[in-house]
Amino acid sequence: MGDFTWNTFLLYSLIGFFAQIIDGSMGMAYGVITNSLLLSVGISPLTASASVHVSKVFTTLISGLSHLKFKNVQREIIRNLIIPGVLGGIAGAYLLVKVSGDVLQPIIGAYLLMMGIRIFIKAFNRTPGIKFTKAHFVFLGWFGGFFDAIGGGGWGPIVTSTLLSQDESPRKIIGSVNIAEFFVSFAQSALFIAGIGVMPLDIVIGLIIGGAIAAPIAAYLTSKIPTKVMYFVIGTIIILMQIRLFILLIL
Repeated sequence: MGDFTWNTFLLYSLIGFFAQIIDGSMGMAYGVITNSLLLSVGISPLTASASVHVSKVFTTLISGLSHLKFKNVQREIIRNLIIPGVLGGIAGAYLLVKVSGDVLQPIIGAYLLMMGIRIFIKAFNRTPGIKFTKAHFVFLGWFGGFFDAIGGGGWGPIVTSTLLSQDESPRKIIGSVNIAEFFVSFAQSALFIAGIGVMPLDIVIGLIIGGAIAAPIAAYLTSKIPTKVMYFVIGTIIILMQIRLFILLIL
């Protein structure tokens, strides 16, 4: 599983680049996109999620530093999300290591489909602004980290889309969630590596390089791309990928 394959390296690099452009600019979907694509080509849920999270350690670090440079941050949001996010991520990663991937694949597919629908709806629906308490952040961080580990993605769709219901600058929410995601991904990756050992290098390195190139570009684009357009495009893509996955499972 640790052999490096040049034939697939470019493909994974392009997947990482595309996913990070979306994630870094709108605060969600790196894990959902990459995990969906990996599952659709036959990668096991455990290997897919582990590969995505190891790559996210590097891409979220670069993305977070880029958002800091462009001042897309709210320090209170970062502080409130890190600890519950890490704890939820560890719990989800532990469950995924212990449970058979064949059992989890349709469950993960259903979860990712719901995330795609949620993102799609956000293109047409704007919830009224509310104020989050620390208890809300604790629950949101744990829930986002847990399902992010199980599904290979979900931190952004759950956390960012929920926080966007606040009367807070969208670019600061996106940047802050990206920075907190680095710590969540680091904790998840440590548990995945301890649980399965050697990682598939062609997947991991490809995702890292593609994502690293895209991260600073995406941070710059955060305030430039219409949010509704991005919600519509990425929601549609995720929904179509999960429909394809379920058709393959049925056949």
